[in-house]
Amino acid sequence: MTDGPVTDAGPDDLGGAEAAAEEFSPDNTFASRHAELARGYGGAEDPADPSQVLAMPLVLHIPKSDPPRRSELLEAAARATVSLCLDPRVGAGASWNEAFTEWTSARIRKVARRARGAHWLAAQDVPGVTVDVGGASARAFVPGRVGVLDPRIKRLQIGGTDVAAEDEPAVSAGPVLWIDASLSMTVGKAAAQVGHASMLLAGAMGTEECREWAAAGYACSVRSANPDQWTRALGEVRAGRAVAVRDAGFTEVAPGSTTVIAVL
Repeated sequence: MTDGPVTDAGPDDLGGAEAAAEEFSPDNTFASRHAELARGYGGAEDPADPSQVLAMPLVLHIPKSDPPRRSELLEAAARATVSLCLDPRVGAGASWNEAFTEWTSARIRKVARRARGAHWLAAQDVPGVTVDVGGASARAFVPGRVGVLDPRIKRLQIGGTDVAAEDEPAVSAGPVLWIDASLSMTVGKAAAQVGHASMLLAGAMGTEECREWAAAGYACSVRSANPDQWTRALGEVRAGRAVAVRDAGFTEVAPGSTTVIAVL
């Protein structure tokens, strides 16, 4: 992870380097932030004005030459999302809290864009968390209204976020986020889905288990599931040992599609 440990909020808290300069309430602990995530999300109806819809922007670093591995890019997106959701700055009384809790009270949406070169560097100055995995990088940003998106993010393309599939490496330690390969999602769509899966998985964990995952930088594997692997993953969901993401169907997939299953 690009962002290092934070001491201001207690020795068990992880956050960005920028958070080291922020003072936090004693009530803003990893346990309190995890409890908020575990409580789940609201389902408030969308506002009549589309520009007022709340979303978490994600930006994927996809250089024109030598693009990253798809699996590493998706792992970076998953880890960046959950890192932001448990960052000290989203806790009670902290600088990101109001924007974050307003987002979690509504329908959870994420929008992935791509960046390269100077645009990627400029995006680092917009409040958020960047995670690097191998040769890949992704940044999750503080959620907000889509109509008032920071111009440094708004100018980035939503399309063109695809990365060629590759022979995926063996599953490493940590949770596995299985993607239903039959849906043929673009990497941008898949990034939003694995980001949601990482949130659901963290919320389903006990506090100490999640704290240990945080200490490991939220390490996980993102892999494409063939039909047999997907069937086994669905069985884990039914057994209560995995969590599934079901998409609202606004883009690319049919409403109600199960897109990602996260298995410990």
